[in-house]
Amino acid sequence: MCRLAVEGDPAFAVDDVEVSRPGPSYTIETVRLLRKRGWDQVFWLIGADMVSILPTWREPEALLQEVQFVVMARPGWSFNWQSLPPPYRRLEGNVVPAPLLDISSTIVRQRVAAGRSVRYLVPPTVEDYLDKTGLYRVTPAAPMP
Repeated sequence: MCRLAVEGDPAFAVDDVEVSRPGPSYTIETVRLLRKRGWDQVFWLIGADMVSILPTWREPEALLQEVQFVVMARPGWSFNWQSLPPPYRRLEGNVVPAPLLDISSTIVRQRVAAGRSVRYLVPPTVEDYLDKTGLYRVTPAAPMP
């Protein structure tokens, strides 16, 4: 669905490195792989709700050195930056202004399961894929004999 969503847009690319790796996928390992592939800089977009748990990620100090985190605020989000350990507080300057749309994958899945439209919530190619595959639809129970 990610490939369908960005199809035809040269500003985006989809890489399945994280899902094709066996076992848990850790951001630091993905970043190191991207660097081995020749990436000079790695920008990593995270939802603002992830900022508070970033210090618990695998090798978080190394991540701060190897990644340029971009923090996208979500609707109604606020945060006490002083509650973070000092090295993480600099991320406050990486919060990007973005349209605050209250759309999430959970909402999309719930709407599809309820038989409601997801038009304008996902690209048309993804909407078509969901329609054709029946993904996220709740299968009606078989009739009782």
